[in-house]
Amino acid sequence: MAPHNEQDDELTMSTNELLQGQLELYHHCLAFVKSLALKAATDLRIPDAISRRGGAAILSELAAEIKIHPTKLSNLRRLMRVLTTSGVFSLVQGKDDACDGAALPECYKLTVVSRLLVERSPHDLSPMVDTMVDPVSWNALLKMPEWFTEERPSGLSFIEVAQGCDFWDTTVDDGGKFSGGMAADSRVAMQVLLKEHGGVFKEVKSSLVDVGGSHGATATAVAKAFPHLKCTVLDLADVVALAPANDRVTFVAGDMFKYVPPADTVLLKWILHDWKHEDCVKIMRLCKEAIPERDAGGKVIIIDMVVGYPVTQQHDSKEAQAFFDVYMMGMDGIEREESEWSMIFSEAGFSDYKITPTNGIRSIIEVFP
Repeated sequence: MAPHNEQDDELTMSTNELLQGQLELYHHCLAFVKSLALKAATDLRIPDAISRRGGAAILSELAAEIKIHPTKLSNLRRLMRVLTTSGVFSLVQGKDDACDGAALPECYKLTVVSRLLVERSPHDLSPMVDTMVDPVSWNALLKMPEWFTEERPSGLSFIEVAQGCDFWDTTVDDGGKFSGGMAADSRVAMQVLLKEHGGVFKEVKSSLVDVGGSHGATATAVAKAFPHLKCTVLDLADVVALAPANDRVTFVAGDMFKYVPPADTVLLKWILHDWKHEDCVKIMRLCKEAIPERDAGGKVIIIDMVVGYPVTQQHDSKEAQAFFDVYMMGMDGIEREESEWSMIFSEAGFSDYKITPTNGIRSIIEVFP
């Protein structure tokens, strides 16, 4: 008889525990299928197809709309089963009361998720699906074990290990995928933030500079909502050169690590999460130099995540923040907790800050000199 090993006690499971653990394990292993099914739906323009049918479509109508070969109809149904199970679409089984309650074909409808993927919608976020569910990111995250176990210090990001170049190099020849995703996110995010938290921008006296604002989607939204503001976008010369004509926004070519144009308020939307602590301190110090004192209306507005804030947030929000953080780790970025933000502000010479949570995964942080 083998001797009893107390360490084995912690591995003992009941039948129910074993089966439940196996279920959860396989669910985690196959979670990537949800992302790839979503990407397939976006590439096939399934949300647009359902929208063109008035917001509801049976399988044969859907196949005709997206031009699926009839022999693949059963496979399309299997894909739609994943997408309805995960909440991207809803599935309604109808009955015809005029025909003795006979069953009608299954009907697919849009949900709050897929309504964000209709191309003609002002809320279209399908470019963000292309940006995030991307082979570059996937390949980088597959290098995670190698990155953790190699002996050299953490000087290289996952993407640099996988691709041999940094994240920003991968965006040069991506056909505008990254900038398109960021612009789509800005349009949707600013529509909500200006409606629900417009007072943050209403307090700006006369001028605002959007640092790293790309082609001006965020600054344009602010300028439309508050026409009295002089809005400027600072970004690299090659980015500014491709910006479309805009009579509401002034574009300035420059490097945010060297110079921030003077303004009453500096805006940083989803910028600092790309950079390490010391880089963020440097950027924030330049922002502080660009704005007046607090009594004169000076402040920096940061739109970014505060991980774990508020503590009452829903599980989906907590999980999304954790996912985003590891996603950003792939490109050497980070989603920060409040204590980490506080250290940056203190080291950059700011005196105070205020966090306003939104109903989404990001917060508005006002930082005062």
